[in-house]
This record gives sequence, structure tokens and C-alpha cells, in this order.
Amino acid sequence: MTLEQKLLLTRTRRHFFKDCGVGVGKMALASLLANHLPGASKGLHHPAKIDHVIYLFMAGAPSQLELFDYKPELVKYDQKPTPDSFLNGKRFAFMDTFTKERPKLLGTRRKFQQHGQSGLYFSDLLPHVGSVADELAVIHGLSTENFNHGPAKFFANTGSVRPGRPSMGSWVAYGIGSDSKDLPGFVVLQSGPRGPRGGAALWSSGFLPTAYQGVPFRSAGDPILDLSNPAGVTAEQQQQTISVVNELNAMLLKQTGDTEIQTRISQYEMAFRMQTSGPELIDFSKETKATLDMYGAEPGKASYANNCLLARRLVERGVRFVQLYHADWDHHADLSKPLDEVCQEVDRPTAALVKDLKSRGLLDRTLVIWGGEFGRTPMGEAREEGKVGRNHHIDAYSILMAGGGIKKGVAVGQTDEFGFSPVGDKLDVHDVQATILHLLGIDHLKLTHRFQGRDFRLTDIGGKVIQPLLA
Repeated sequence: MTLEQKLLLTRTRRHFFKDCGVGVGKMALASLLANHLPGASKGLHHPAKIDHVIYLFMAGAPSQLELFDYKPELVKYDQKPTPDSFLNGKRFAFMDTFTKERPKLLGTRRKFQQHGQSGLYFSDLLPHVGSVADELAVIHGLSTENFNHGPAKFFANTGSVRPGRPSMGSWVAYGIGSDSKDLPGFVVLQSGPRGPRGGAALWSSGFLPTAYQGVPFRSAGDPILDLSNPAGVTAEQQQQTISVVNELNAMLLKQTGDTEIQTRISQYEMAFRMQTSGPELIDFSKETKATLDMYGAEPGKASYANNCLLARRLVERGVRFVQLYHADWDHHADLSKPLDEVCQEVDRPTAALVKDLKSRGLLDRTLVIWGGEFGRTPMGEAREEGKVGRNHHIDAYSILMAGGGIKKGVAVGQTDEFGFSPVGDKLDVHDVQATILHLLGIDHLKLTHRFQGRDFRLTDIGGKVIQPLLA
């Protein structure tokens, strides 16, 4: 194709965008079927235990010591000076910033009790989550690589502390595609007062084809901005426009062989189908009052509760990977009222999601994960008079899992009596990622993509499947 022809083609396509009456945001919508697209992996490496993942990511790092890592010895030594072994050679995000005194140990003020036949410990902040204890596995003693929020979130979501790598949802969509014809394979939901640090880079496809990036949905209004047709534009007119644009794209694909053009064609078709499937997805009118009450969901409201219900509806419709971000867990200054409030937001809906998936026969083929980017120190952090919080801690934190392929009502991994260091075999974020892929039927060592002369994978040069977790 000559330069003149290329320029003419570009002008023609821009003319359609300008004059067809269909918004650029809609036409370039990054929502697509990540199945049978160029560059996709060849699929499963072994029989899968699950078909779907719902990752409830608590951005800001919840304090495991206030929620589900019960440490009576830490309570016993409350306000005692921190041992040298906890400080020597260690780095913390803000230790000694607000006081020159040696930090003191901080025993939790929360009441813990054992739940269910499993006897797993949960605090009074999570009574509803405690009610599904026998469905849960608690992983203790996890470690990560960076004590700052942004890099730690990148590590938890992409396997690297630096932005630019594909997210876990993108790797999954790339590896095994989607079961849905009308919805993306990887959907992102957000709630809380603000989005997570790192933003869209957390659900980016990185160097994988853009077909596999996460698609942000909303639980109120249009599920995706600019999804509805502008006034005066009919569905027939839009279909005609998409057909012509796709013909132009097909011509360019034939000339260049650029796989991103194939992605673009798929995006337009998916966007058109989603104008029907999208509004139906967030229409909670067919949900029973009992279901809405169980979640605490309010139709038309953007909330964690609505997003948990929406996550169930997404996996029902075949979406492979749902990532739900809920912010406001960064409690340096105060572990009282702010922690109360955020736990009230997530406790009931999290338990409801597990119960709802189980009642519908979906839990056996869905993995639900709940956790943040790192944990909190056994030492207190005093920023305000009369209040106390906790600093970032990367050596030993906890997450929850429920669903297919894992043991129920168990604690895997262990921390010392103060919750500072892991005991026994060390577990890290790459191990969690390797285990999630394993349950999906993917060998984390074999799911690779060559970029700039090197084969990359989600787990980089680490990762092992957490065998004690597997059923």
C-alpha cells in the first residue's frame, strides 16, 4: 500500500468516526471476547479444578492482626518495647517518622473467637465472614517484595513491582480465553472512596495483545461509559457503521498483518453486542429481595455490595476473571472507627458472595480470593494523640480463599507468636499466583510470552504451587 493510500484510508476512517454519530469512546471500547484471538495460548496444561476467579482486592492493606491472625501473646506484651530482632536489618515504610522512640508492640483491641466446625479465628469486625469459616482457607505468613503501596499492588496483580507487565487476569484470558460470547473475559470493578494506587496499570495487558486487558465496569448507570447510543442513532445505523469500519480494518489487516487490528475488529463487534448484554447485566430487578438483603445491595447504587452481586452475575454469564478493588484500608493513624467502617462495608457482602455462589452450584468451579498487597506490623504507629495504627509489613500477612480445588476450613502457613515472621515453609505472592493458575488448569512455568527477546511469565523466576492448600 502506498503512502497516499494509507493516508486516504486514515482520512476515510476518521470521517466515519466524526460523522456517523457514534462516540469514539464506544467505538474504541476496550471490551472484547478474549477467545480465539491471535497470539492466544493453546489452552490447558492439565485438568482444571475451577473455571472462574473472583479476586476481592482490598487496596491499602488490611491489618491481619485485627481480622484473622489471632495472637494472644501479642496482646500479653501490649505496649512493651519492640525486640531488636524485629528492627535490625529491616525496612519499614514510616517507622520512626512520627516518633524517635523505639516503637512499642501493639496487641489488638478486637475480640476474637473461633467459628464453625473448623474453629478458624475471626475478630468481631468480620462476623459474617466468620459465618462461612467452614468454606474458607486462611493463608498465613505470606511475604511480598516492596513495602510501598504502588509497587506492592503491581507485584500482587502482575508479578512485578514495576508497571508495564500483564495483570493476572490478562494472563488468564490469554491462556484459556473466556466462556462468554457477549462479555469480556476479564472485568474490573471498583468501589470505595477512590481507586487503587496504580490505576489502570493494575489491570493492563502489558506486552500481551490489548485484547486481554481488564475492562472496567460500573454497578450503576451504564456498565461502561458511552455504551448507549447517542440520541437519533439507531441500532441498525450503528451496525452498518461497524460493518463498514470493520471492512476498512480488514483491508488494513491484510496489508500489514498487525494482530492489533484483529483485536480492534473484535472490540467493535463486542461493543455492539454489549449494548444488549451490558444493561441486562446490572439490572437487579430479577434478583429476589432475599438475595439483595443478603448482600446489602441497593439497585442503582455504586457500592462494594453491588459489585459483589455483580461479580456473581458476571461468572454466571461466563466471565473468566473478575477483579474487584475496594480501597481505604491504609490505617496508619487509627485502627478504631475507620477500620470499623470499612469492615462494615465488606463483611456482609463478602460472606453473601460465598453463600450465593454455593447455593447456585457455582462455588465448586469458582475461586474467591480476599486480601490486600501486604500486611501490618505487630508494632503500633502513633501519629495522633490517643489513637494508634500499624505500619506496612511485607514479611508475614494473610489472605482468604474459598471455592473449587482447595481445602475448606483450614489455615495454611503459620506466623510466630507476635505475627512478625513466617514459621516453616515460606510462602510468597508468586506462590499464590502459581496456585491460582494451577487451579485453572495452567502450569505457571509454561504460560509464557516472548517480548523483547525474552520469555516472560506471571511468576517471573519464582512461584510454586501451595500444595497443602489443594483439596
